[in-house]
Amino acid sequence: MALIDLQNISKQYDIKTILKDVNFTLLEGQRIAVIGQNGQGKSTLFKIIMNQVEADSGEISIDKSLKIEMLDQQPKFEPNLKVRDAIEAQLAQIKEAKKEYEEITLQIASDYENKELLKRQSELATYIDFHNAWDLDNTIERVLKEFQLKQYEDKDVNLLSGGEQRRVSLAGLLLKKPDVLLLDEPTNHLDVYMVEFLETLLLKNNFTLLFISHDRYFIDNIATSVVEVEGGNLKRFDGGYSSYLEQKQQILENMQKDHENLLRLVKREAHWMQRGVTARRKRNERRKAEYFDLKKKAKTNPGAIKKMSLELQREQKAFNTEEKQKNKKKMLYELDDICKSLGDKELIKNFTTRILQKDTIAIVGPNGSGKSTLLKIFMEKLQIDSGSFKKGDFDIGYFDQQREMLDDNKNLMETFCPNGGDRVVLDDGRNMHVFGYLKNFLFPREYLDKKIGVLSGGEKNRVALALLFTKKVDCLILDEPTNDLDIPTINILEEYLQNFQGALIFVSHDRYFVDKIAKKLFVFKGYNGIVEESFQPYTEYLEIEKELKDLSLLESDNNKQDNNNTKIKNKEKKQTKLSYKDQRDYDSLPKEIEKLEDKIEEINQCLANPACYEQKGIVAVSKELEEVQEIYEEKVERFLQLEELLESFNE
Repeated sequence: MALIDLQNISKQYDIKTILKDVNFTLLEGQRIAVIGQNGQGKSTLFKIIMNQVEADSGEISIDKSLKIEMLDQQPKFEPNLKVRDAIEAQLAQIKEAKKEYEEITLQIASDYENKELLKRQSELATYIDFHNAWDLDNTIERVLKEFQLKQYEDKDVNLLSGGEQRRVSLAGLLLKKPDVLLLDEPTNHLDVYMVEFLETLLLKNNFTLLFISHDRYFIDNIATSVVEVEGGNLKRFDGGYSSYLEQKQQILENMQKDHENLLRLVKREAHWMQRGVTARRKRNERRKAEYFDLKKKAKTNPGAIKKMSLELQREQKAFNTEEKQKNKKKMLYELDDICKSLGDKELIKNFTTRILQKDTIAIVGPNGSGKSTLLKIFMEKLQIDSGSFKKGDFDIGYFDQQREMLDDNKNLMETFCPNGGDRVVLDDGRNMHVFGYLKNFLFPREYLDKKIGVLSGGEKNRVALALLFTKKVDCLILDEPTNDLDIPTINILEEYLQNFQGALIFVSHDRYFVDKIAKKLFVFKGYNGIVEESFQPYTEYLEIEKELKDLSLLESDNNKQDNNNTKIKNKEKKQTKLSYKDQRDYDSLPKEIEKLEDKIEEINQCLANPACYEQKGIVAVSKELEEVQEIYEEKVERFLQLEELLESFNE
């Protein structure tokens, strides 16, 4: 039975058709991802379902008893409401059901043959089961902790940031579990650990879900089907995002085959048309008209095929793109044991690395762990507390979430051509007309005269990114570049970044984007200031991290984990080279060990010579030997560990 059924729905704003005779059905237990370019109608579809916008035509069939709720982009709360109270306020009906269940259970104890009470008890038990609410207080505690809201639980919810308020609203909706949940970009403002928790909750509790997202891994993990909104139409694909790509590839191949068949037919009909007088006979007029229709179709097909082919090429570069042969690279940054604290919070502790030309590095980790602080250090907007920070002589292009490079009072032409004219020069030297360039970022010609201030957040991000790629820079530093972007725009961004010839340093929680772009990770290991270098794909790193966490929990219960340890070691071997710090240690340790061996030999000779040890004191000489031997053993152990790691890369 369909929970939501839309038939022949159309919606038009002014002269722009958003939805055109579309059909849409949502069944219980389905989790449908809605994707497509911004402005194509995704949000309009949601608003029609929520009865916030009226369709121009068509039939809408939604059971009035159905509880449908949507996560707002900008949630609103009552004044003077604490965070925990804001969540619990949404659970009043569930709490009332639990209270009634407990009261009825007590009544049944003395009236166990009362059929009405037994029936009501069963109904309430089913309701509580559906909402997974038997242990509601502990569930609330876990959600507060996983969404990093526990520290704010007694704070006025209206004093939180926009992203934190969205997490509060999302937490309440998840616990409330409506019959149908609509989520618009639910992973915005969530770090990867929060996203993982969200995925677990949605799958475990079997939500019926309709969601808009640009997070392609989230779509792949959650969606039972994907609906693409394009040109006023809805097209449905079974499965998650990878399945969607496979089906699109098949459609493309079918389109190409159909086009080849059409060309053969047009060619055959063209020969018939060349017979001249035969084609002008009245009885053949229809065939003649059909020929021109075929010819027209044959001309339009290549455009559609080329468009779809380009989109797929952008996507299918995702994980298996081979790294291009690199030239000798100059050093851009060199960091040695840097430390940085803000207030009493240590954000970066003894971090050592260097960044070379053409390095592509993702800075990842939980919200609030110090990622943006590290970006600001690279931008020289923050000074380190201790250690050594060296920056070469090069130009930086910076993209921030506040879009400081844009002036709301200027239009697009003035933004891209501040000195007049109508052409832009790209970072690779190409000279393009400004409209031709902005068309690559999905802007129509009529946008050239629009002021930046009237654009949406996503459109401003597209302008900022397009402007960034007109700058001649050696290093790009990007802070959450995929926020507010739709998937087609992210594909364009990824293509530009993959062709960029300089270094790239970026912060992102988008796992798919990180996997696709980054060749190295700087991972903030929680909130202790530890930053780790890794050359693994981000999803693989997270998988191993999760397994290690599970192992430590199991080990605390004294369970044997030989098989799991072996599995993790095998995965860790996928790292292919030493980190900068490890390589530096590996190169310097042999000389250090050799000097220590000479020192030990010298001390032993002193201990064998009474004149020497009597002069220095035998106790002092013996203590010195003990200290040097301890350092020697540490250095040797470290060197052997690095050699073992290097050997593992070759296995």
